[in-house]
Amino acid sequence: MTALFALATSLLWGLADFGGGLLTRRTPALTVVVVSQAIAAAVLGVIVVATGGWSEAGPQLWFAAAAGLVGPVALLCFYKALALGPMGVVSPLGTVGVAVPVGVGLFLGERPGLVQIAGIAVAVLGVVLAGGPQLRGAAVQRQAILLTLVAAFGFGTVFALIAEASSTVTGLFLGLFVQRVVNVVAGGLALYVSVRRGASALPEGGIPVRALPAFAFVGLADVAANGTYVIAAHHGPVTVAAVLASLYPVVTALAARGFLRERLLAVQAAGAGLALVGTVLLAAG
Repeated sequence: MTALFALATSLLWGLADFGGGLLTRRTPALTVVVVSQAIAAAVLGVIVVATGGWSEAGPQLWFAAAAGLVGPVALLCFYKALALGPMGVVSPLGTVGVAVPVGVGLFLGERPGLVQIAGIAVAVLGVVLAGGPQLRGAAVQRQAILLTLVAAFGFGTVFALIAEASSTVTGLFLGLFVQRVVNVVAGGLALYVSVRRGASALPEGGIPVRALPAFAFVGLADVAANGTYVIAAHHGPVTVAAVLASLYPVVTALAARGFLRERLLAVQAAGAGLALVGTVLLAAG
């Protein structure tokens, strides 16, 4: 159960990142975040009302609110780091945030077996290689490294926080709704500040109606990924769930290969293979 839902998380996050990356080619990244998360919040609001999720309100929602606040900050740092580049270093380095939920799991007493430890090591190495690490070439600015590490540990913190936001299905819907509302508010404030400083919030001609389904897909896939991760973390070791969920860069790379015909480097193909081996070891353990 843990492996199944964690792998679903990596699939959904990978596709959401791929879709978001395509949208940011034409629309400012902050606008993509705000619009996609606003659509997701609206859908979740309807689900919460329909399921009576408000009855699950309690102190645990502070974890969801904190996740909603940390998420946009991490995303902004990550986009800024990608802009500073080189992307071949920034992208795989961003996966080190998995250390946060894994560390939380170990702190709470989880002790994976030797097979699972081997699986964790192989899977993490595979994810790093799948990002196409740049082993030589342009120098990396210190600011890019710092921003990437902040983003990585921000993403890892969201993993840890959202897993504590609910203990029931209806509570999960409410927690995800709160997280998305905070996402929209935080992202909206950042977008407002950006516009005040002279940046553009919309592409030329605005956002076409035909693009709204793509925004909806990105937002809803991200929400679904958070939900499946919570289920995975509640049904098994967090150390296993977090590592399997962190395989999403492999999905993004494969989606780019399949839809955009981007050629995979040999190191990326090897990384994807190692990630699969690590997944098998984790599931077997």
